[in-house]
Amino acid sequence: MDSLGLAQVTAAIEDAAKRSGAGRGAITLVAVSKGRSNDAVALAAAAGQTIFGENRQQGLAERIEGDLPAGIEWHFVGPLQSRKVLYVAQHVTLLHSMDRISLAHKWAAAGSTPVLAQFNLAAEPQKSGFDPDDADRVVEELLACGVDVQGVMAIPPIASDAELTRPHFARLRQIFERLRDRYDGIVHCSMGMSSDFTVAIEEGCTMVRVGRAIFEATDR
Repeated sequence: MDSLGLAQVTAAIEDAAKRSGAGRGAITLVAVSKGRSNDAVALAAAAGQTIFGENRQQGLAERIEGDLPAGIEWHFVGPLQSRKVLYVAQHVTLLHSMDRISLAHKWAAAGSTPVLAQFNLAAEPQKSGFDPDDADRVVEELLACGVDVQGVMAIPPIASDAELTRPHFARLRQIFERLRDRYDGIVHCSMGMSSDFTVAIEEGCTMVRVGRAIFEATDR
């Protein structure tokens, strides 16, 4: 195994950040480790990656209980069942998928871990998330539930060409900027995955969630 995937992704982030004028320090990389071995996670951590994302409570538990290096920060990036809230809230530093008000009530009761409001940009029935047209009202309701909302997240429709995701990313960035101007706590715009993270950076994200592009080169 080697760290080629992480090195390539890091270089691509730096190039895209330069094109956007943001600078590399403005972009947080979340290495999505779902389905990968603990050895691959440890290798990426040894190469300098500190933030990893899991999308299932069971997968997160296996990481927490595994023999992994100290100092790893865990994010939860997938749909969350209400009955798994307590465990996840206790072990992650950020939830990317706050997608319904009923979940917000349970999350607030579990503690003060911050979240990102997830929006379903294209109203895809197979995806969860709030209506982007209701973004301001949604954030107000989440805050009223006692949730620490620190930003927004979205997964655009699957596209054969990353350029086709650009309008969706631009829309989320517009929502992010409007909310950031209104609320001091809004600091994250999480969008972009392995196939399109450079476009997401060019369109103004602050955080990308990359799995395959990192781990296919390392988990062999």
